[in-house]
Order: sequence, then structure tokens, then C-alpha cells
Amino acid sequence: MSLFDQFLTLFSKPSDVQPLTLDGAEDLLQQPERRVRPRVNPREGTRVLIIDDSQTVVTALKRILRSAGCEAITALDAESGLKLVLSRHPELIFLDIVLPGINGFAALRALRRDERTKNIPIIMMSGNEQATEQFFGARVGADDFMKKPFSRLEVFARIEQLLDEDLAPRRRQPQGQSAAARPAVAHPSPYEHRQAAALLHQGFGAPEHS
Repeated sequence: MSLFDQFLTLFSKPSDVQPLTLDGAEDLLQQPERRVRPRVNPREGTRVLIIDDSQTVVTALKRILRSAGCEAITALDAESGLKLVLSRHPELIFLDIVLPGINGFAALRALRRDERTKNIPIIMMSGNEQATEQFFGARVGADDFMKKPFSRLEVFARIEQLLDEDLAPRRRQPQGQSAAARPAVAHPSPYEHRQAAALLHQGFGAPEHS
């Protein structure tokens, strides 16, 4: 052991010595870049719909979005969220997978099959391991996925990937893609799908949850 190593052994607390994994090293390397690189926000007033049954998640995400000048619309279930899509015309949707009643997959399928809503960018969310595995194990029609819990940095990173040259959220799908070639959504029940589609075809709004 060198003299320097002996010095560290004598004067360092055990809790101060942490093994540096490859992931940890990459995080350390990325930190200066994250601090220096300016954040690209969506244009002022961008309407974003949050559909999640957790009031904690809704409140946190709403605050993050409003800090960037977005208009945050919220719903605690898919039924209310689907109605708000037609009445408030959001430009981006954060959609939880595990929801009471109609689940996120069924809501996503209904939105993608309706001409009025099929081009809205959708970021799916879940803190449920099984739902997360289902998302990545199937071809789904979402534009991105964000695992809960999430950081403020990740929220803006997900949004930035969907912004066009005018800083408006846009879907990233190949031009000329036919309806038959669009990705399928994983395993909503036939009842859930019919119910979600019916809500969209009704075309009426619902009160905003706050």
C-alpha cells in the first residue's frame, strides 16, 4: 500500500468510500454537460394533458410543466381524460398505464384510432413493473415512455425529443404510414376498448380535476 493509500485509510470514514460503478461514472461525466447545455422548452402556453390516478404525481408533473410556461390540464382517470382531449385539445398527453376503469392501453388505442386525436404525441407512464414490462414487450402506439418516479430533468428531456422547429410537440412517425401499419397496442380488454372509443365519439367535455 502506498503512502497516499495509507493516508486515505486513516482519514476517510467508511461511508465516504463508495464503489464507482460504470453507471455512476457515466452519470458523473454527464453532469457538467447537463448544467451547461441550455434546456429547450416547448413554446409558451403549450397545452399538456396529464392522466394519472395519483394526485401526488399529477401535482408534481403539473408544477414542472407550469414552470416552463405550459398550460397543464389534469384528469384522475381515463374516462375524464378522454373527454378532456376533445374539449380542451391538448398538444401533448402524459398517460398512466394503470388506471381505474379504462386502463392506459385501452385509452391509447382509442386515441390512435380516432381521426381527431391520432396525431397527438403521447408519453406513457408507469411505476408498476408488470405494466412497464408489458409496454416494452409489445408494440405500442405511444411516442415515449417515462417510468415513475421521474425527475424534473427527465420530464423536460422527454418533451424536448418531441418538439419540432417551432417548439411544438409533434409525433415522430414515418410519412406515408398506413393505418394498418401503425403499431398495435397491448392487450386492453374488448370492453375497455369499446368504452374508451364510445367516450371519444360522444364528443363532450368534463370538468377539470385539480
